[in-house]
Amino acid sequence: MTTTPAPAVPLGKAAVGALGILALATGALESVVSPTIPLLERELDMSQSEGALLSIVLLITGALITPLAGKFGDRYGGKKVLIRLMAVVSAGGTVSALAPNLPVLLLGQVLQGAMVGALPLSFIVVRKHLTAGESKVAIGVVSGLFVGGSMVGMLSAGPVAEQLSRHWMFALPTIAVAGATLVVNRLMPDDPPDRTDGAGIDWPGLLLLSGMLVTLMLVLALAPEAGSQPLALVALVVLLAVLVTGWVRVERRATAPMIDLRMLARPAIWKACVLTFVICLGSTMAVYLIPQLLDERGDGYGFGAGATEIGFFLLPGALAATLAGPLGGMGDRRFGSRAVVTTGVVMMTVGLLAVAAVHTEVWHLVVGKTLIALANGLCVTAMMTSTATAVDRNDTGIATSLILVSRVLGSAVGGQLGGALLTAGTPSGSEVAAESAYVTGFVTAGVVVSPALFVTRTLRKAVTA
Repeated sequence: MTTTPAPAVPLGKAAVGALGILALATGALESVVSPTIPLLERELDMSQSEGALLSIVLLITGALITPLAGKFGDRYGGKKVLIRLMAVVSAGGTVSALAPNLPVLLLGQVLQGAMVGALPLSFIVVRKHLTAGESKVAIGVVSGLFVGGSMVGMLSAGPVAEQLSRHWMFALPTIAVAGATLVVNRLMPDDPPDRTDGAGIDWPGLLLLSGMLVTLMLVLALAPEAGSQPLALVALVVLLAVLVTGWVRVERRATAPMIDLRMLARPAIWKACVLTFVICLGSTMAVYLIPQLLDERGDGYGFGAGATEIGFFLLPGALAATLAGPLGGMGDRRFGSRAVVTTGVVMMTVGLLAVAAVHTEVWHLVVGKTLIALANGLCVTAMMTSTATAVDRNDTGIATSLILVSRVLGSAVGGQLGGALLTAGTPSGSEVAAESAYVTGFVTAGVVVSPALFVTRTLRKAVTA
C-alpha cells in the first residue's frame, strides 16, 4: 500500500475544473470521426477500406503515444509535457479541419492521436498536488468528463457536419482544446520532475508495438472476409504472433522499456488492464450497434432514424457517462474499487442482454444504452483511480498509461467485432443486416463482459499494487 504524502502546493478547484474542461474538449475531438465515416467517404471519395483506416489511425497513434507521455510526465513533470502535447493536438485538429483530401486528413488524425496521452499526464499533476482521497475524486471528474466529451463528439459530429460542414466538426472542438490548454497553463501549478535518470527511449519496443497494433487491426478488418482470403488472414495472424514474441523479448531486456512488463505483472495492474479491456470491448460493441439499429430499416425491426434523431436518443447515455466519472471516483473512495467494478459489470451485462432480448421500441434502446454507458464509466473510472493511487507517485503516468492502452485496444476490438458481425449478418445483395446479427452482437458483448465478475472477486477492497 503506497502512502501519498501531503502535497506541498495546493491544487485549487479552478485548476481541477480546467483539467476537466480540457478532458471534455479532447474527448469530443477524439470521437467526431466514427459517426461520420459514411459522410467522409462520400465527400472525400473514400473506399470502405480507406474509411476503416481513418477510423483506427487515431487509436493506433494514441496507444503508442500514451506510454511515452506517461513516462515523460513522470520524468520531466506532468504539466510541462501536457501543455506541449496539447499543442500537437491543436495542430492536428487544425490540419483535420482544413484537410482537402484523405492523406492530409490522415496526417491530422495522426497528430490528434497524441490527445490520448493527456489523461495520464493529468493524473500525474493531480497526484502531486492532492492527497490520495482527493486524488480519487479529481481523477474521477477528469475521467468522467473525457468519457462525456467522447459522447458529446459522437452526438454533435453528424448535425454539425450536415448543417455547417465537415471542417467545422473538427474546428469547434479544436478551438475548445486550445482555449482549455491556455487556461490549464495559467491555473495549474508547476510540478517538479521526479525522474532524472536520463534513460533513452525504447525505440525498438515502440516500433514493435506499432507493428503489433497495425497488424491486429488488419486481422480484425480482414476477419469477415476470411472465407475469400484465408491465406492472407493466416499470414497476418502468424505475423502478429511473431511481433508479440519479439516485443516481449525486447521489453524484458530494455533498460527503460516502452511498457514495463514487471509493472504489468503486478496483480493489481494486470487485473485492472484485463477488466478495462473486456469492459471497453463490450461497451464499444453497444456504442456501435445501437446507433446502427436505430438507423436500420429492416422488416419488423429498426427505426429509420436520422442523424439528429439518433443524437437525441443517445443523449441520456451521454449524460450518464459524464456523471459516471465523479460517481465512480467517490464510490471507489468510499466502498473500494471491487464494489464499484462489480456493480458496473452487473449493470452492463444486464443492459446488453436486455437489449438483445427486447428492442422493439426506441425507449428499449435508450434505457439499455444509458445503463451500459453508466456501467462503463463506473468501471473504467474505478480502475483508473485505483491504479493511479495504488502505485508510487513516480509511476503514476506509466501505470495509468497501461489502463488507457487497454481501453484503446478494447474499444478498437469491440468496434471491429461489432462491424464484422453486421457484415457477416448481411445477406448477399442486401444492404440491411439481419435482426439476428444485432441479437448475436449484444449477446456476444454480454457473454464477453460477464466473466469479468470472476476477476473482480479476486480484487482487494482497497486495491494495492
